[in-house]
Amino acid sequence: MRILVIGGGGREHAISWKLSQSPKVEKLFVAPGNPGIAEVAEIAAIAVDDFEKQAAFVLENQIDLIVVGPEVPLVLGIKDYFKSRAELAHVLILGPDKIGAQLEGSKDFSKNFMHKYGIPTASSTTFTAETLEEGLEYIKNHTLPIVLKADGLAAGKGVIIAEDYETATSTLVEMLENKLFGEASAKVVIEQFLIGIELSVFALTDGKDYIILPEAKDYKRIGEKDTGPNTGGMGAVSPVPFADEAFMKVVDETIIKPTVAGLQAEGIDYVGFIFFGLINTPQGPYVIEYNARMGDPETEVVMPRIKSDLAELFYAAAKGELKGKTIEVDERTATTVMLVSGGYPADYEKGFEITGIENWDDTLVFHAGTLLKEGKLINTGGRVIACTAYGNSIPDALAKSNAAAEKITWSKKNFRKDIGLDLL
Repeated sequence: MRILVIGGGGREHAISWKLSQSPKVEKLFVAPGNPGIAEVAEIAAIAVDDFEKQAAFVLENQIDLIVVGPEVPLVLGIKDYFKSRAELAHVLILGPDKIGAQLEGSKDFSKNFMHKYGIPTASSTTFTAETLEEGLEYIKNHTLPIVLKADGLAAGKGVIIAEDYETATSTLVEMLENKLFGEASAKVVIEQFLIGIELSVFALTDGKDYIILPEAKDYKRIGEKDTGPNTGGMGAVSPVPFADEAFMKVVDETIIKPTVAGLQAEGIDYVGFIFFGLINTPQGPYVIEYNARMGDPETEVVMPRIKSDLAELFYAAAKGELKGKTIEVDERTATTVMLVSGGYPADYEKGFEITGIENWDDTLVFHAGTLLKEGKLINTGGRVIACTAYGNSIPDALAKSNAAAEKITWSKKNFRKDIGLDLL
């Protein structure tokens, strides 16, 4: 089959790397891709939200399957666009339509969905600029800490945990009146703070049946021991030690099954990934959030642990034929360490030459924010390179990831050395 992957980050590099190993893939394209992806696929310089150019490319290159990596094209309705054009309606798309993508695109939508279908989640109420006074009163009568979430997409930065009432009230005003996150904070979901350990669980679904992929735990804070501001993700580990068979059975019965059944009950034809951002509380697993795609950097540890033919699974899901399919998983631990630009997640400098990236026998190097310029590889993003390694334990895998992270370098590079150690 001929496949087009949409995206150009570490997640798409890991997906493309895995797809490229399938004998069923005749040709693999990625748009817009990156220099690392160019080693395993053909690059098409098309933006993730340029549906017209993507459509022309799909027709010209006789694409059978589109795999959508990031959330933006899903929320903007890439699937709806392709299905609206008769000459493209036959193309299979792995990713939900615009309504299904609201699981991620609107916190208010997803919280209402969870409450309606009895899926365990924190109690919450949504406010707008018109109901700001009610929101301020709600905060006054709420226990601390308290969580404020921008309703829409805010590039992973739309969640504020307020430890005191002053921060909570000023944040609500900033979000609703001063548009702290633009239109993403036109609505704000205020919810109860849950105590526990977070993890990410992923299901691949055809809308009726589903396969549970390897779980992972990612690390958002810039500093070691989870200090400093949130980032898009500084690393990840899989498997998660406490997510044993008994725990995952509870997740399946109380969260995954009712989610897929709820989508069917709503008449939403949901095909693709459901990312369950979970927290393991003393009362059991609760959903913090849904995403409509794979996580990043979790994908960089999940894909290396999948032994099955990924193209075969993606095709079956997109065709609505997942029933009876199974997944084979590598028992080893995988860790990924994200190398970031100095200053990230605030302002950072880019354009520095990256060295030491070649010839890693025991480490997978996934590109996230790189560019080839005049024959030199340079950093162009906040998150730049993910170093993934296998091991028989977290320390074993992490030692290899960290060794690569030390040797791959550019001016003012930064990374965390403690990924996964809190789980020991």
